[in-house]
Amino acid sequence: MLNGTISLVEYDSSWPVLFERESKRIRSALGKKELMIEHVGSTSVPGLAAKPIIDILVVVENSSDEGSYVRELESVGYVLRIRESDWHEHRMFRGPDTSINMHVFSRGDSEIGRMLLFRDWLRENAEDREHYRRAKRELAGRKWRYVQNYADAKSIVVEEIINRASASRRQA
Repeated sequence: MLNGTISLVEYDSSWPVLFERESKRIRSALGKKELMIEHVGSTSVPGLAAKPIIDILVVVENSSDEGSYVRELESVGYVLRIRESDWHEHRMFRGPDTSINMHVFSRGDSEIGRMLLFRDWLRENAEDREHYRRAKRELAGRKWRYVQNYADAKSIVVEEIINRASASRRQA
């Protein structure tokens, strides 16, 4: 529970370094079970303010088959915190010594492409990056009971940006 505002900080050039350290730890634990590891979320977009939590996308063959990867991640200190069987079979882990949210999805899940499209578009499109930054700042200043309520409130802006990015990619 939060019962307050969201703390955003200016972009920190150490975020990609922290991601690289975590990706090595994840790869060492999962080996060939890891099909993709990507830095996503606001900390992956240079110049964008963010909650200082590194979002990591990990793709495995089947995220609902927890027996195939959870024990390995736990052995290097990750903790399974969220299991969303009804939303893309999403699993979310927290890190052992770095503030991270590791999002695990199955190969081919549609959410993977959406996350990468959003990240890549914000990296290359200054206008939408600024639009998102303003929306985040405005929403972060409100009082929220849960952090998820803040994330849900951002979803309208996120969808707008994804729609523009998708349209632009189709035209290219």
